[in-house]
Amino acid sequence: MREALFIKKNKDRWTQIDHDPASDPDEMAGNFIELVDDLSYAKTFYPTSKTTRYLNVLASRMYMGIYKNRKEEGNRLAKFVRYDLPRTIRRHHLVMLISLSIFSLFFIIGIYSSRGDESFIRSVMGDSYVNTTEENIASGHPFGIYGTGDPLIVWFGIMKNNIEVSIRMLVGGLLLGIYPIYMLIYEGIQIGAFEMLFAQKGLAGDFVLTVFIHGTLEISALIITGAAGIIIGLGFAFPGTLSRLDSFKKSAKDACMIITGLIPVYITAAFFEGYVTRHTEMPLFLKLIILLSSLAFIVGYFVVYPIWLEKKGGKVHV
Repeated sequence: MREALFIKKNKDRWTQIDHDPASDPDEMAGNFIELVDDLSYAKTFYPTSKTTRYLNVLASRMYMGIYKNRKEEGNRLAKFVRYDLPRTIRRHHLVMLISLSIFSLFFIIGIYSSRGDESFIRSVMGDSYVNTTEENIASGHPFGIYGTGDPLIVWFGIMKNNIEVSIRMLVGGLLLGIYPIYMLIYEGIQIGAFEMLFAQKGLAGDFVLTVFIHGTLEISALIITGAAGIIIGLGFAFPGTLSRLDSFKKSAKDACMIITGLIPVYITAAFFEGYVTRHTEMPLFLKLIILLSSLAFIVGYFVVYPIWLEKKGGKVHV
């Protein structure tokens, strides 16, 4: 085949590959195979031609593009952790602040409602739990309830429960965010009553230093999960300039991304509750290291880092 005919026959396809490369992986692979065939033909019959040099450059560029995409696939998890999740979190910081405010308000209400009113604590925590806790306090092991059961079984049981709760709160966001708000209210009151159960026995400080070994991560994750559920409800109820369906899809995607990012937090919190919290005799400095490290991680990754990333890379578009 004459070179002029070869060029005429394939020019349009080469131009399209050069200026408008395919985004579909299968189509890209097909184009690359055809291009390599053309290059082999050109090298055989026109080894010193400009056409051969052009095809060689085009094939090399396409190969590098495929290689780069494969490398990016391998780094997808790192990209998710370093950029995608923090930017999504930053877009919804206001909702997370609302979620924190709801929980904090009812945590305080739980504390004040429980002062001098054991019946309220029992109605929230249950008679069996309160009786067991009071027996432990009387025997000198106020947090002995955390020392029961096989650590591995406790870890997996709590982890499973926490993840199930997060999924329910996420799905409950479909009810205009009402269910996650209800859960934030309920958990806030319950933890406030739990705190007061120990505070009335003079164990408020011990409660924080023991329960919050796992509670720092667990409660923080609960608050952020509540925010994820509210995000779905807001996306459906207030679509803004988008169609209601598009707004719902966008908010649901963001909420699912946030929940996915919280799974390691729930796993770690459950591990602490199963294996670490039970060691109530642990030295104070070790308790403080775990508690403060957990708090630093939550504040650093979910608050400070997204703001820093926004300032470094420009505004985060909603």
